[in-house]
Amino acid sequence: MTDGPRRILLHGVTGSGKTSLALELGRLTGLPVLLADEDIGWLPGWNQRPAEEQRRIARERASAPEWVFDTAYGPYRAEIAERADLILCLDYPRLVSMGRLIRRSIRRVVTAEPVCNGNTETWRQLFSSDSILMWHARSFASKRAQIKTLLAAEGPSKVVRFRSPHRTRSWLRLVAKNGRIPTRRAGDAAV
Repeated sequence: MTDGPRRILLHGVTGSGKTSLALELGRLTGLPVLLADEDIGWLPGWNQRPAEEQRRIARERASAPEWVFDTAYGPYRAEIAERADLILCLDYPRLVSMGRLIRRSIRRVVTAEPVCNGNTETWRQLFSSDSILMWHARSFASKRAQIKTLLAAEGPSKVVRFRSPHRTRSWLRLVAKNGRIPTRRAGDAAV
């Protein structure tokens, strides 16, 4: 890929598929992929990296001329969004993201797949009051509200809102076919 947006940020609710989309975009375009949970947010033992250190790492990574961030949260979200050429929002119905999250979480528990900088999920965590499933339930409305705020603040030339996995896959097929990120306005993309 030689033209089009070079700094892409993904945004969406937990379990919507941001990391999968970021990795696929990286594969199709050759852009380097930055995984927020792996590279910035978490330390071994499920310890969260201090906020100032998260900001420093995010700032360093975002100063590069090209990237795909799978998400940006908390202490550094605004700065990454400001530097992005394009923001892709996965705004799927709750049942879609929750279903994906349940399947992903069960797979991770069963396989002991390392995540978030070498950590592993457990059955105990999965059913605890601060589990990723509970986080999804608590944060769903606010993350969707953030998408509306991004659209209002940044406008349709910078923000593409996908309302279904089917629309996202169709858009990805365009990327694969054309070898570049479509730059048409979000409203025109009818995604």
